[in-house]
Amino acid sequence: MKKLLIAGALLAAVCTLPAMAQQDPTAEDPLLKIYRETPAKVNNLVHTKLDVRFDYKKRYLYGKEWVTIKPHFYPTDSLRLDAKGMDINNVSIVKNGKNTPLKFTYDSLSLGIKLDRVYRNYENYTVYIDYTAKPDELKTQGSAAINDAKGLYFINPDGTDKDKPVQIWTQGETEASSAWFPTIDRPNQKTTQEISMTVPAKYVTLSNGRLASQKLNGNGTRTDVWKMELPHAPYLFMMAVGDFKIYKDKWRNKEVSYYLEPKYAPYAKEIFGFTPEAIEFFSKTTGIDYPWVKYAQIVCRDYVSGAMENTTATLHGEYVQATSRELVDAYYDQARSTIAHELFHQWFGDYVTAESWSNLTVNESFADFSETMWAEYKYGKDEGGAHIHDDLQAYLKTPDAKTKNLARFHYHDKEDVFDVVTYQKGGAILYYLRSYLGEDAFNKGMNIYLKSNAFKNGEAHQVRLAFEEASGRDLNWFFNEWYFSSGHPILDISYKWDEASKTQTVYVSQSQDGNAFTLPVAVDIYAGGKKQRHKVWLRNKADTLSFKVASKPDLVNVDAEKALPAQKTDRKSLAEFAFQYANAPLYLDRFEAMEAAKTEQGDATAQKIMVAAMKDKYYRLRIKAIEAADMKNDRIRNAAQPIITQLARTDDNTLVRAAAIKVLGKLKTSAMLPLYREALKSRSYAVQGAALTALAVLEPAEALKQAKAFEADNAGALTPAVISVYSNQGGSAEWPFVYKEYSKLTPNAKFASMQKFAEMAGRVDNPAYAQQGIILLKDLGVQYKKFGVGDYVSSNISLVKSARAQHNDDASVKAADEALKAIEDAK
Repeated sequence: MKKLLIAGALLAAVCTLPAMAQQDPTAEDPLLKIYRETPAKVNNLVHTKLDVRFDYKKRYLYGKEWVTIKPHFYPTDSLRLDAKGMDINNVSIVKNGKNTPLKFTYDSLSLGIKLDRVYRNYENYTVYIDYTAKPDELKTQGSAAINDAKGLYFINPDGTDKDKPVQIWTQGETEASSAWFPTIDRPNQKTTQEISMTVPAKYVTLSNGRLASQKLNGNGTRTDVWKMELPHAPYLFMMAVGDFKIYKDKWRNKEVSYYLEPKYAPYAKEIFGFTPEAIEFFSKTTGIDYPWVKYAQIVCRDYVSGAMENTTATLHGEYVQATSRELVDAYYDQARSTIAHELFHQWFGDYVTAESWSNLTVNESFADFSETMWAEYKYGKDEGGAHIHDDLQAYLKTPDAKTKNLARFHYHDKEDVFDVVTYQKGGAILYYLRSYLGEDAFNKGMNIYLKSNAFKNGEAHQVRLAFEEASGRDLNWFFNEWYFSSGHPILDISYKWDEASKTQTVYVSQSQDGNAFTLPVAVDIYAGGKKQRHKVWLRNKADTLSFKVASKPDLVNVDAEKALPAQKTDRKSLAEFAFQYANAPLYLDRFEAMEAAKTEQGDATAQKIMVAAMKDKYYRLRIKAIEAADMKNDRIRNAAQPIITQLARTDDNTLVRAAAIKVLGKLKTSAMLPLYREALKSRSYAVQGAALTALAVLEPAEALKQAKAFEADNAGALTPAVISVYSNQGGSAEWPFVYKEYSKLTPNAKFASMQKFAEMAGRVDNPAYAQQGIILLKDLGVQYKKFGVGDYVSSNISLVKSARAQHNDDASVKAADEALKAIEDAK
């Protein structure tokens, strides 16, 4: 599962909104006192055969199931299956091709079946169930990661929305597969499967495994049979039905395919084309060749999370779809990192599955770290360093994350484990473990874990044993510290040089609550034109490290591999940071130097760092330098403006060009107008959006005219720029465009543009338009209140209300009051 829970943290990061709402860790919650044990196994799934058809009008699934079971160890005469919100029409035992009815009880969530006799653990038995699944009538609650849990989704089934395709798709994680077929819906179950889907003949289907047969039925329908001949967990079952175009690729001799809406089919190779290369890379990294019969990726509408690693058939949210023009600005974006993340789950999550949600780290932390591994391989060490640093910061900035263990046996709800601890902190911990063990030993540890637990389940202890076997090192201390405890080190690092004794002393204190962390760390000392690495251990709340050095070091670089999952205060001088920027090799070396310089831009050394960083080899650091430069400082502006102007014209990275244009636009210099006008012709939406925003400051009428021209073709950063121009200068004539395009923005983009949208809703002549805007804002406030943004949305609705009152628009004022009340009452 891709970490879109992270919606809350992203909203805060992008919009400078309040931090994600968190449960008070001091509050008494009786559910947190429950030990969340691995579910006991009474019966084991062996094979699941389904025959399903769909009622689009009623949003029903009519299903027949033949589920083959055997007792796990102890003899049993009963079977309990999860089955949520269904009509159970028949339950029978199957023997010699005949069905004999069985007695059963059903409470709308759990199906209790009395078997015909006692079965022992060497005996299989098959139960037949005729049922109707009614997902839209099921009352469920999702999570931050997975915002719904009804299992089966009918998208625009009546075809009433002309802008949306008719689709059906499923989402099983965590335990929602049992909303569309009865099963033992636990991650520690594994079963082979066969699914027959009868669908309108015009549609394409996708499921796990291989397409075994297709049969036209003569009544406008077709039956597709998909077979999964290797066992996997029930939550990884999937189906999708709709009008998709299939692009066939391959890895070695296995099919790799991409299912897209027809509009995006021409761009399939551009969107997903690196998948075979990634399969090869992960196969070599883990030492396990991709284990399944095929790999498909499908993009569906209205998906309830980021993406889902269904075995052999990953389902992506629609944000992955993009045209060639949109992909110009993509680089290693959320979509591309998600593609890597879900692919790696085919090993960590599908091939070996967490035995319980308490152990979700063995799925998600590895998938999170795979994003960094792929970034390093495909885009370089800087991209990998930036990605894992972003992960660590997401964890550090989440208020109560430090109170939660990585392997978590106490939680309010299983959905809560899908958080920044399991994902981002878990990924950062694996990055640190790789640094400590070395890449070869780390990769061998992954190989041992996967081989030892193939087609079975794993937990954190088995990860530890695998890495111990690979490295020959005891790792109990590491796992006790990072997996079975919470928190992180808070380090303060200071330095002293003694010329008489030629001794460099480093003082490291740990100020976090609780015990000191044991931290193996590399220290690089740069002196006399050479670098020497020292491997040291920090074990106490206060450690003193001493090094004999021939001459005063130019730099002492503690945590030289930049791998510590820690919060650090590093008391280097600006001169030392300048040396670090110029000489230390990693992304975070240069990032730390820029952070130190950013707040001291009156200092000549800081200015030198900032100006040098505008020419950094890595584009995100160039952007950081451009955006952080204090252009009110004459010395910086005089040094930086020619560089920024050149970057705006010629940088090979479109996001750098866009950032440069934004900064130049704030200078309000009419000499730049030719540059902005030329940039408006760019193929990059980011560059066009920045140019339009800059133009609007100097020539608002011209910008309004350009915005009109962009209505026919806008996406990415250009769309909010057009909305901004219209919000400032447009009226009721421009409202339909603004409303439609704002509605289609990602949540992050909606919040970033919300104030402009609210200002326009307050100003338009047509009260009906104002009320459209109020309702849309209300819906956002209700949906995302749990992330702590309710007050922000309410303030924007109040802005609309105040403006409508000045228009004597009583109906809109009333609508605003109702919207504010709805947000206040939302949970």
